[in-house]
Amino acid sequence: MPITTPAAPEPLTLFPEQGAPQQLFVLVHDEAAGPQQLLPLAQACKKTFVNALVVLPYGPVRDENGQYGWLEPDPDAQGEAKLPERVARALPALTELVRGLQARYELSGEQTALAGFGVGAMLVLEACSAQPGLAGRALAFSGRYARLPLEAPPVTTLHLLHGAADRVIPADRAREAHAHLAELRGDATLDIASTVGHELHEALIQQALHRLQTCLPLRSWEAALGELSRQAQEQDDDADTGAAASGGSASDDTPSGTPPDRGGKPTLH
Repeated sequence: MPITTPAAPEPLTLFPEQGAPQQLFVLVHDEAAGPQQLLPLAQACKKTFVNALVVLPYGPVRDENGQYGWLEPDPDAQGEAKLPERVARALPALTELVRGLQARYELSGEQTALAGFGVGAMLVLEACSAQPGLAGRALAFSGRYARLPLEAPPVTTLHLLHGAADRVIPADRAREAHAHLAELRGDATLDIASTVGHELHEALIQQALHRLQTCLPLRSWEAALGELSRQAQEQDDDADTGAAASGGSASDDTPSGTPPDRGGKPTLH
């Protein structure tokens, strides 16, 4: 029978080798697990982002086998019906931890990335919806929403990473979430790895790091295009003024752009 511990152990923490942290990563493990589950991801993040502080907290609920989780027991076995409520009760512990770390190390939400696996990914997704601005990036490995959001996080880029052979949380859940976020004009990517099951596979870790390093947030792209359009309009106005003075006509040379692929589903090996 799961029991709620009075206080979970201190998180596992990986500090920068030198200087103050410039980025914050908070990695959230699955149910019936522990922070050690995400050490491969933590080490990969540290190797790529050498100035990052990487924090791996323990879930507050411990089972009889000494494993940790985030959700309170479901004694009535109501499953899906009670899931959003159980997740909502688990969110304050996570969001308070993130906010506390941000305050302690003077880091903003934009400098923060959240990542989770399984139920940990569910908490990360729900936290970004419940607390806009909590993180600039979120990595959801083999996860899902407890309930699809009514609005997309306004300032968070969501990276959904899933195994095509996942039988615990089917990949169709990730596809559904990605399509829903697209309808909401959310900033999200989706990567599905063939032959990969419900596991934190190296291919997904490497794709996540690739996304973090190369993916321009949609809001930034749109802002850049807006600035280009503004500059072009100013140029057109100047040209119109000059043409009117000379009796000529101005040509419309407004630049256009095509945003980068926001929803590719590469086959990873």
